[in-house]
Formats: sequence, structure tokens, C-alpha cells
Amino acid sequence: MNYSKNIFTYITIFFLSFTSISYSDVVNKIEVKGNDRIALETIVIFGDIAVGKDYKNSDLNLIIKKLYETTFFKNISAVVENNILTITVRENPIINTIIFKGEKAKKYKEKITEVLLLKEKGSFIEGNIKHDINLMKNYYKSLGFYFVKIDADIQRLVKNKVNLVYSIEKGEKAKIKKIFFLGDKKIRDKKLRDIITSQESRAWKIIARSVYINKERIDLDKRLLKNYYRNKGYYEVDVQSSNVEYSEGNGFVLTFSIDAGKRYVFKKIYANVDPALDNTEFLPLENEFNKLIGKHYSQKRLNSVLEKIDKLSEQKELQFISHNILETLDGNGVVVKINIFEGEKIIIERINIVGNSVTNDSVIRGELIVDEGDPFSKLLVNKSINKLKARNIFGIVEQTTLPGSTADLRVLEIKVEEKATGEIMAGAGIGTDGTSFQFALKENNWLGRGIKLSSTLNLSQEKISGDILLTNPNYNFSGNSVSASLDVSSTDRSGTTGFSSSKTGFGLGTSFEQYENIWFSPRIDAEFEDIEVDATASTQIKKMEGNFFNTDLYYGITADKRNQPFKPTEGYIATFSQSLPIIQDSSSIMNGLDISSYYDFSEDVIGSLKFYARSITGVDDDVRLTNRLYLPKSKLRGFNTYKTGPIDGTDYIGGNYASALTAEAQLPNLLPESYKTDFSLFFDAGNVWEVDYSSAIDDSNKIRSAIGLSANVYTTIGPLTFTLAQNLSKATQDETETFNFRLGTSF
Repeated sequence: MNYSKNIFTYITIFFLSFTSISYSDVVNKIEVKGNDRIALETIVIFGDIAVGKDYKNSDLNLIIKKLYETTFFKNISAVVENNILTITVRENPIINTIIFKGEKAKKYKEKITEVLLLKEKGSFIEGNIKHDINLMKNYYKSLGFYFVKIDADIQRLVKNKVNLVYSIEKGEKAKIKKIFFLGDKKIRDKKLRDIITSQESRAWKIIARSVYINKERIDLDKRLLKNYYRNKGYYEVDVQSSNVEYSEGNGFVLTFSIDAGKRYVFKKIYANVDPALDNTEFLPLENEFNKLIGKHYSQKRLNSVLEKIDKLSEQKELQFISHNILETLDGNGVVVKINIFEGEKIIIERINIVGNSVTNDSVIRGELIVDEGDPFSKLLVNKSINKLKARNIFGIVEQTTLPGSTADLRVLEIKVEEKATGEIMAGAGIGTDGTSFQFALKENNWLGRGIKLSSTLNLSQEKISGDILLTNPNYNFSGNSVSASLDVSSTDRSGTTGFSSSKTGFGLGTSFEQYENIWFSPRIDAEFEDIEVDATASTQIKKMEGNFFNTDLYYGITADKRNQPFKPTEGYIATFSQSLPIIQDSSSIMNGLDISSYYDFSEDVIGSLKFYARSITGVDDDVRLTNRLYLPKSKLRGFNTYKTGPIDGTDYIGGNYASALTAEAQLPNLLPESYKTDFSLFFDAGNVWEVDYSSAIDDSNKIRSAIGLSANVYTTIGPLTFTLAQNLSKATQDETETFNFRLGTSF
């Protein structure tokens, strides 16, 4: 019995040994067949093949897999016979060149080439063509070409090479026919249209780029809408979708679905200071917290508090202080917990800038709050990224933190993607006060130096003017803006004031934030003016004819406490301005005061109170005709402001003093939403008085006032503004306007 078992064991071992030999061989030699340009040594390296190694079928499959991953080969087989590993390959063709027929723009070609799987001088894999065509179509759709057609043609060449030709028919850019806001939005459509950058197309909008479907712009619109709602107190707002649909015969419809949710207030704000820190250092924050309690939630207000924490940390030289916030809902309020703690003691070793080909590195680095050698702060890094985005010269700004040369060092890499920074704009308006046209050119990144360049041309019935303005927002990395301007104008007021003038001026100025929310803006202006007076003008007016040259120092001090610059709902802004002569030639001193305050009575009722005052006094002579004061049309509605105030014969000559007070309330919807109309009720009061060159002329010192209704209508042509006003008090010679309208549009 034992003998039989031994025989069975020997037979089993024999068959197992035979099986092992059948599926495993030691390779003593490697041969490759079918290769033309790929050397044997290259195949050995990529296949991770070694002589003297046992190769099973699974090992051979792994070699084949690795060689396919190189994309060098179309077909691969491997076999081991007589200790020789034979690899048979069929090489993929090489792409000699890629041609984009139908696309002339170099920047588009470069962008497309970056994302394609198939590259010039790389392997040609026919199965990747469909994938690359889809990538190109998606790219063109992001630019607004929704009807793009792309075909691929393969040109076979000698030596196993090919040319790949893409025939591109972009078609017309997709325009936005209609924009809709759906859902529980709580804000009127007209206001939402003012927030987003996309616009509905019109036949005359031949220059505007915002009328085209653009994915990046739509994403920006969603962010703008969300930020606007959150700053209004709608903490849980959800801009659910931005849907683009094509309707045959109607074009593309852009729809934003918005769920505003409840409106919340700040219920409680407190600081949770780490025990390792001195709690008393942050006690001054309590006053800032208390100011916000009971006010509507606003991300902007909260960010202002966080900035105060950063400034306090800098003052106390607490370099590595960090913070985060935890927000919880409690009824109709938001409870904000601000955790203040000592972060990791990490230093920025190096800052790398990548992706900029036009913009100078210095422009990007000049916007960074952090620098090499500074403590690493996530908050300051994020602020730096936001500052770069605010420059509006990059489509994408991203940051990545990489390990440094030691454990306590980090490398900050900032990646940018540049975008088109030029803009052309044209506009026109017609109304009871005449017709006007405007044309403008803007460039936000002139010569790649981050300099803003703008030029405008304005034409109206009384005036033609043009200017060129050059602004460096961050001059010499100081954080201060410096600007230079050239202005040319020709004015004809012979019908109202009895004179015409031509003026050429140059200005050089700066602007900076001296204290928190306090801005100082000095400027030096030099101008040459030629005044011609009508033959029918009075003797006193004729004496003011001639040529004049002046150099003046102008400055303004502004306190801006508004909750937002665009359509504020609370807070105030106050500006004091003054112009002082340096080189006197019929010079004068001008003083000005502007105050505007806003109050949010409810979601639909926004009140404002505005005060305007100007005075001008001659230094070496009477005030020049062109410098005399008139009230702006927006300050005294119900009156023709160029025919209000002192009058010399038949000429309205303006005054030495002017002031106005405006109270206005934006009303709730008086018409259905579909009418796209906003109404406001206003009361205007103003006065223009005093004549310095003659005591015989009535100084017209009388309060003018009017009450009325103003409406802003969003029409298919453009915004229409009309005013119905009833004067309550006026001077005898004043010309009133019961009705006024203005219709404007851009191209």
C-alpha cells in the first residue's frame, strides 16, 4: 500500500514539473520584430524586460500592457520559445503636423493644442480623434460657438507619418435672445439684470461681447448673484442652475433659477480665542461685533470684521495668528463664532508665477499681500488671490502650496490664465434734452504692465468732448493709483448763455486710502481755454471774452461707509473737494461738498437723502463764464437747469453758489414684473444764486423745489428713464420741465 502511494506521489510531482516548464521559461535572449523607429533598447526599458528572468504568461501580458501604454504601437504580441523572448510589434504612425483649417486666431490654436490628446511628433492613435473633436467642440461652445462643425482628415505620408487636418466651421456666435430669472427670487428682474454681466442681444449691439453665450461669463454671473443675495441677508440663497436652451427661431434663452430663502440678521458674533493667546489683545473687537448685531447678514460686513482682526494682529506683532469662522442658524438669525488661534509656524520660501505670457511678473507680485520670507497665512494668500482677480486681467487665478526645502518652508505657486482685456463700447441716447452719442475704447492691461488705458468721445447738441486717461492702479507697488489725462472739448452755449468755448487740458493725479474708508485724491490740472462771446451778449459778458491759461491744484477727501459701491442700500458717502489756483489767469477757488446716505426700509423700499453744494470765488478777477455754476440735471428735476438762476439780458449765466437737496424713495412693484419697470418718488430742492461781476443783476437767491415720480423701464431698445415733476416753488425767469425722458442703448 505504501509502495502504491509513493508511485502516485512521484507521478504527481512529474506532471507538476512538466506543467511548470510548459508555462515558464528562462529568457536568455530578446528579439524584436516589426520595429522601425523604436529601438530594441527602448522597448526593453519601457517593457521592463530583463535577460535571465523566468517569464510566465502573466508576465508576458504585463509586458504587452506596458508597451501599449507608451502609445508607440498599434499591435503587440510576445512569445517565449527556446529561451528566446520574441516581441512582434506594429508601430503607430507619427503625426508630422496638425492643421486647423478655418481657424485663424493664433491664441485659439494654442489653447486647443494644449488640451488635445494627439500632439505633433507624437503617436497617431485613430481612436483618439473622436475624443479630441469633442474637446474642441466643448472649447468652442465655451466661447459661444454652439453650432461649430469639425471634421478630421488623415493624410498618409511616407515613412509611416501622417498629417492630421481638422476642418473647422465655427458658424455664428450664439447670442442671448432672452434672460429669465425664475423661482422665489424676491428681487426684481431689473435689478438682477444690473448685477449680471450677460446681456440680451439686440440688432444694434454689434460691438458688445456680453450678448454672446459664454460659459465663463455665466459662471461669473452666478457668483455675482449669489454674492449679492448673501450681502442682502439671504444666507441660504441657492442659484440652482443657469440653463442655456436653444429655441428654433427664437435663439438662445439663458435662465437663472434662484431660491432666495429667508432673510437673516446677525444674531450673535463672538470670538473664541485660543487659551495659548492673550485674550485681552482682542477685546477691542467686541465693539465691532456689537455694531453688526441686528443688522442683515452680509458677507462683506463679516469680511470687514476679519480684516480688523488681521490689522489688530499686525499691530500686536502676532505674526502667526490665524482664524476661521463657524456660522450656525438660530431662528431668523446667524450666530458667528470666530476662532482665533496660533497657526503653524511656516515661512514662504519662494513664490512662483506661472501661466503669464503677456503680463509682467511684477504686476502679479505687486498685488500680493504676502512676500517671500513672510509667515504663511492662508487668509492673506486668499486675499492676494482675490486682489489679482479684481484686476480683471486674468480669466483664472489659482494657488497651490508645495513643500519647501525644509519642513517649515513652503513654496507658493500662483497659476494665472490671461484673458482678453480690451473693450470697445458705443452708445446713443435721445430725450427731451437732445440727442447724444458716445464711443469708448478701454484696455485694462496695456503693454502687459497692468496699466488701464481708456479713451472716450462724447457728442451732444451743445458739446463735443474727448479724453485719454492712463491709470496705474498700483504705482511703484505702493498700493496708490496714479493717473494722467488729456481732455479736449468744444462747447456752444450761445442759445442759453451767449458764449462758446474750446478747451484743452492735462491732468496728473493720484488716489489712495489714507485711513480705513477715507480716501485722499489730489490732482494738478493745467488747461488752455478760448472763449468767444455772441455779439448780442451784454457788455459785462463781452468783457470775459479771450484766451486763458490756468494751472490748479484739485483735491478731494472721501469717506465711504456704504455697504456696497453698486446700488447701495445703507450707509453713506461724503466728499469734500477744493480747487486752488497755482498759475493765475482769471483764476478762482472752488469748494464742493457731496453727501449721500441710504436706508433700507424694507426689501422693496430703499430711501436716499443727497446733499450737493458748490461755491466759486474769483481770485484776480470775476469768475470766468465757463466756470460759473449750474445745478446738474439729476439734482433739480422738473427744471431746465441751464435755464435756472441768474440771467443777464436773455443769457442764463449761472451763479457763484449752487446747492441742492434730494430725497428719494424706491417704491415696491406698482406694475406686474413683466413690465420691467421700477418707480421712485422724489423731492428735489435747489438754488443757484449770486453774480460777482455786476450788482445790477438779480442774484436769483430763491429756493426752487419740485416733487415727482421717476420711472426706469427696461425696453427692447435699451433703458428708458422718464420723469413727471410738479414744481412747488421757482423764480420768475426759471424754465420748468414737467416731463423729461431719456432713452439710451449701447452697441
